[in-house]
Amino acid sequence: MKSILINLKSIRQYPSAIVGLIIIALLILTAIITPIVIPYSEAVRLWRGGEDVWSEYPRNAWPVWQNWFSDVQRPETIVFKSTEGDGNVVIEDLSEDTREAIYTYEFDYQYDEFPPELIIFFDATFEEKQPHVEMTWTTPDGREIRAGEFSPSASSSFRFSQDSRLQRRLERATGIEEVAAEKGLFDNPEEEGLQVLKGTYQLKLSVLLFEENSEVETTFVSYGLVHGIAGTDHRRRDLAVALLWGTPIAMSFGLIAALGTTVASLCIAAVGVWYGGILDALIQRITEVNNIIPLLPILIMVGTLYSRSIWLMLGLVILFSIFGLAIKTYRATFLQVRELAYIDAARAYGASNSRIIFQYMIPRLLPLVIPGIVSLVPAFVFLEASLAILGLGDPILPTWGKLISDARNQGALFNGFYYWIIEPAALMMLCGVGFAMVGFALDRIFNPRLQEL
Repeated sequence: MKSILINLKSIRQYPSAIVGLIIIALLILTAIITPIVIPYSEAVRLWRGGEDVWSEYPRNAWPVWQNWFSDVQRPETIVFKSTEGDGNVVIEDLSEDTREAIYTYEFDYQYDEFPPELIIFFDATFEEKQPHVEMTWTTPDGREIRAGEFSPSASSSFRFSQDSRLQRRLERATGIEEVAAEKGLFDNPEEEGLQVLKGTYQLKLSVLLFEENSEVETTFVSYGLVHGIAGTDHRRRDLAVALLWGTPIAMSFGLIAALGTTVASLCIAAVGVWYGGILDALIQRITEVNNIIPLLPILIMVGTLYSRSIWLMLGLVILFSIFGLAIKTYRATFLQVRELAYIDAARAYGASNSRIIFQYMIPRLLPLVIPGIVSLVPAFVFLEASLAILGLGDPILPTWGKLISDARNQGALFNGFYYWIIEPAALMMLCGVGFAMVGFALDRIFNPRLQEL
């Protein structure tokens, strides 16, 4: 064990291995911090949530970093909530039972493209008489546009694009037929065609309350074409949740599978060689039969007919990988180790079989096994992603493979949403490169033949 630690210190001589260790450390740190910041139950709730959870997020929005590399500045999401004190609110009594609440939201719009959606969410409290809302839109050049009127229920929304009367008013103002409300409201009338008018916009909501205890809370959302550090998908979900939570899942799957299969195979090979005879022959026959059984079709069958739980898949991967061809490699080495002088010495002073196997034989192979374990981790990470892409991933957990699967099913590449696939694929490649760099360096350190190259 001391020699192993001494050899591990030699890794400092390989700059690529240092880079690989930094990558692995960042991945493991992310895997540790993510469940603390976003607990498992919260991650599942967010990822399985619908419009009620993600209503304030845009649909299919690129990450905000797209604006960093483009001359065209795409709009970001703008949100005003009366419950959080946003905007200006003035309440006036009109009569004994009637009050008027005026909500004024003002924002500076300096983007080069139109927003994809404009929605106002209402949360109204009343007994019998519904409140009534009138909306006025003021442009930077001083034009006032009657945006619509609405009688909100307990929980409702007003979508500007679905108001036919607003659309007719905008058609007359712009001279363009079937103009979308999101474009007509931001259009510059001084320029030909639809061009964004930059400047300060104002939305005024005049709410009439007909009961003493009646109240209305409003949320105005101007959705963006870019949002967050990772963007959003077709269900408005923030992809950062899946990218972050995919890290501990990938690291757990890869590390547990690599360690489990390697350690189990090593122990089984050592036991077979030491006891020999029927036990060794049985292990070899099981290994040979196991290696002609295709793993992927079995996983597909289990995922289709029984369960797609990631932990069930992990258990099957370990079970079928234990009796892999690595057992034959370990067996060949253990046959040589068994004949060494220190093994005979251990027999002579009466060491037990288990002591000889686990304290003398197996440690002898650890220097050769460590690089293999490191190199196996990304292979199992890619396997988990492959299962998800085939539709056999855990339907509850957000993973890198699930992101790629969703992107493929929704035609992300065809529709130009490249970020949807690039981000999880980049993390998988980063994981593979990091472990490969460290694995190659460890192979050179522990393999005397490679040290000369």
